[in-house]
Amino acid sequence: MRIVIAGGHGKIALRLERMLSARGHEVAGIIRDPQQGDDLREAGAEPVYCDLERAPLEQVAAILQGADVAVFAAGAGPGSAVARKDTVDRAAAVLFADAAERAAVSRFLIVSSMGADAHRRGDEVFDVYLRAKGAADDHVRTRLGLGWTVLRPGGLTDAPGSGLVRLEASTGRGPIPREDVAAVLAELVETPATAGLTLELVSGSTPVSVAVKDIAGN
Repeated sequence: MRIVIAGGHGKIALRLERMLSARGHEVAGIIRDPQQGDDLREAGAEPVYCDLERAPLEQVAAILQGADVAVFAAGAGPGSAVARKDTVDRAAAVLFADAAERAAVSRFLIVSSMGADAHRRGDEVFDVYLRAKGAADDHVRTRLGLGWTVLRPGGLTDAPGSGLVRLEASTGRGPIPREDVAAVLAELVETPATAGLTLELVSGSTPVSVAVKDIAGN
């Protein structure tokens, strides 16, 4: 399969690119900084240069032409200004979903956040972030032709992945290594029966492949 990942130099995305490439998939990662290209190549992914905060729909749709799966793993990052929570975490995700629909991509995954809610109250940066993520999720779920799955991890860590997770519609709060998030995404890419699901993810006691198969069979 050809898989295109937005936010291709992110901590989750680079791990995901390595996993998907090792499984024999054709992987491309969207980045806006050419200096990051070598890191993607080392991970087994083709770097594609595009600024999703400024690109027109037609340009992004052209990038996605021929892709089997699109993964939105971009984010403004914890140190970014409030405005970029909207331009990246919401608007870029909306653009990517619309472009995927235009390019007839059949599978779409979005990395969201536990607690994402378009109607969340509050003016703190984290409130703005969760509203942006929630609005993006809501938009993706209206793109009925995409075969979408929304993944909402708990608190992200850089600890080594254990390969053991809890993946459910509602898990309760908890931490999750980025390595395990990437492993779950890799399984979701190959499990179209999870389309139409919004899932929460934290560390747990179930092997990743089993957790994805279990949720797909429910």
